[in-house]
Parts: sequence; C-alpha cells; structure tokens
Amino acid sequence: MKYKIIGDSCCDISKANEVYGKVEIVPLTLSLEGKEYVDDETFNQKEFIDHVAAAKDYARSACSSPQRYMEAYEGDYDCVFVVTLSGNLSGSYNSAMTGMKMYYEENPGDPKKIHVFDSCSASCGEGNIAQKIYELAESNLSFEEIVEKVEAYSLEMKTYFVIETLEPLRKNGRLSNLKAIVASVLNIKPVMSASDEGLIIQLGQARGMERALKKMIDYIVENTKNIEEKVLAISHVNCLERAKWVKDEILKLAKFKDITIADTAGVATLYANDGGIIVAV
Repeated sequence: MKYKIIGDSCCDISKANEVYGKVEIVPLTLSLEGKEYVDDETFNQKEFIDHVAAAKDYARSACSSPQRYMEAYEGDYDCVFVVTLSGNLSGSYNSAMTGMKMYYEENPGDPKKIHVFDSCSASCGEGNIAQKIYELAESNLSFEEIVEKVEAYSLEMKTYFVIETLEPLRKNGRLSNLKAIVASVLNIKPVMSASDEGLIIQLGQARGMERALKKMIDYIVENTKNIEEKVLAISHVNCLERAKWVKDEILKLAKFKDITIADTAGVATLYANDGGIIVAV
C-alpha cells in the first residue's frame, strides 16, 4: 500500500520519531501588526517571539485553504492520512475535509482513500498521532484497520500544558478576561488539558511555573493507564532545559516506553508562548 501522511503546521514531531521528515506539512499563517509569518520551514521562532514580546497588538493564526489541502491530496498514492488541530480550536479540520470533498469532485472515480483525523489536540499530540499512523501503515494493515486503530488511539490520548502567560489564549477568545488577569497578577500558572472534544479545560493551578509543572506531572502519572506501553511526547517553546527537567521529573515517578522532546513550530509557539510546555500521552 502506497500511502501519504499530511499534517497541519501545528503537528510538532520530535526528531527522534521515525515519522519525522515523512509528513507533508500544510502550513497555517500567523499575522502580527501587518507582518505575516508562514508556518513552514522559513518560520523563525526567535524573530516571532521577539516580535510578540514587543508588539502592542496580538498575533492571530489562519488555517490553510481547502484548495491547499486538495493539492496535497494529489499524487500516486493508494491512501492519504491527514492529522489536524482540534476542530474545536481551529478551522484546519474543516478546511481539510472541504479539500477532500473538492478533490473527489475534481477527480471522479479516483480510488484513492483519504481520511482526516481531528486530533482533538495540538502540537506533540498531533505528532503522536502521525507517529501511530506511520507505525500501523508500515505494518501493512489495511486503510480501514489503520483508521479504526488510530481513532481509538486518539480518543485515549490526553494532552496537558502549562504556559507562562494566558494572554495569547485570552486575546484569541479561548479564556475569560478575568481568569487571565488574576493568573497574571498572582503568578498563578493553571494546569490545562484538552477535553475529549478538543476544548481547553483547566485541571488545577499552582503559584509559579515549577509547582505547576509538578502538578501537571502528577496528573499525567495518576491518569495514564498501561504506562510502560505508552510513548510520552513533550514539546516546548524555546525552553529545552525546562523540557528536559520535565522529562527527568517524570522518569522519577514512572517508566514510560519512551519519552520524546520536540521544539514547537509557529502555531504552538503563538498559543503556548515563550517558555510553554506541552505534553501528550
């Protein structure tokens, strides 16, 4: 079976993963004070972080067009698997679905099979799903078997994060003004997660980043079943040492099958902001 894996540009994958470099990325676009950043290999994280820190306005993101997805589906493949940001947080999933409809309208009778996975997650959560697709496809399972197993994996996977500031989420309509202001004033760092529907929810909070990260780690260890069979992925926004510290703290409490670390591309950098940590397992 000849297959292709596509991800939007919030699909953050560790270089240690087998699928790294094998996923075609459909980029989102970030805009700030009249400047556009395409979230592809040209994205300069440091430049963007510095611009965000100095800006009076706030950055926004825009998903790729259905036309761009339709073009990504072309080629000599038996099947195409697509992983997108949570459909409840971005238009990326809907754009990929519309692109699929357009592709079949433009290519009637094409036997190629396409499936779009709503990750109900982001960043390393998407990366985990892409890795799972790759592993199953390389095992020569059928298209239908891969879809079934990956959907089940996605439903079981949980995503957690702790970030330095809630402002990007608040300014993009993800949080109430009050929650963001109170957290900022009191140095409270909420421990956040993604619901089963891919919405952002708060699990708890702590004063200071280290305490919040430790609380997040406790949630992960307490709520992950069959830990020794699971691969845990960490992504970070310009804070590799912090990501390594989280990995070391987790290893003190649990023995995962593997733990990988990835730097974030543009979309996760925008929302998790400088110093943010995201974990998916």
